Amino acid sequence: MKYLIPNADDFGYTRDVNEGIIHAHRQGILTATTLMATGAAFEHAVGLARENPTLDVGVHLVLVGSDGFPPTVAQLIQQIARRRIRIYDELAAQVRKVRSAGIQPTHLDTHKHTHLLPPVLNAVARIAAEFKIPWIRRPFDLPLHGGGVPWRRQAVSKTLGLARARFHRVLARYQCRTTDHFAGFQLTGHYDAAELALLIRQLPEGSTEFMCHPGFCTQAARTRLKESRRRELDALISAEVRNAIEESNVTLVRYPEIR
Repeated sequence: MKYLIPNADDFGYTRDVNEGIIHAHRQGILTATTLMATGAAFEHAVGLARENPTLDVGVHLVLVGSDGFPPTVAQLIQQIARRRIRIYDELAAQVRKVRSAGIQPTHLDTHKHTHLLPPVLNAVARIAAEFKIPWIRRPFDLPLHGGGVPWRRQAVSKTLGLARARFHRVLARYQCRTTDHFAGFQLTGHYDAAELALLIRQLPEGSTEFMCHPGFCTQAARTRLKESRRRELDALISAEVRNAIEESNVTLVRYPEIR
């Protein structure tokens, strides 16, 4: 069997992003999202989540690129090395904020994949175990065939794979779960309906999380993904992608539905 969880990052970032995620869920294939406790539109996202109980909500843990945090991963690494950031305390507070809003998250991931850093991964896995959040993203892309993935993105994806063995040892220690496969890092900001349909037709057996960043773009949010969010949204709601799912015998699921 082939199971697919299209999972949108950045719920709570802006109202435009929130509305795009909900549209992708109501009109398209999106089944899950992760909520930013630090997002400027957090309360708006919480309200939308309550109105859309079929949307599976997790937490998009933030340690970089937001107010009060280092702007880059390189600077985050420096702060960790100098012990200037209390990783567990900060991330646990974000999970508590989401739970206090009445949402019981089912999965965790991190902004900019910072849980590939060993101290962050240890904190995320500990939080998952303590808060009984079963699923953590495994950010190691499937090998892709075809499509216009930039060579730099391909090279970074291969480099991230070097952390795979330790990553899974830590998850096993805390009895955390992850999907069998992951896709989306190489494609982020670079795909349309045809390329997403191609990926779906190439999915292996088992469960796959597809990371995506849909959204409308009427606001002037400062992000390199601003315009590509609408392109991703259009792909997620396209008939071409739905046909690929049907023809490839892929089942759309949420995290709790994977046994």
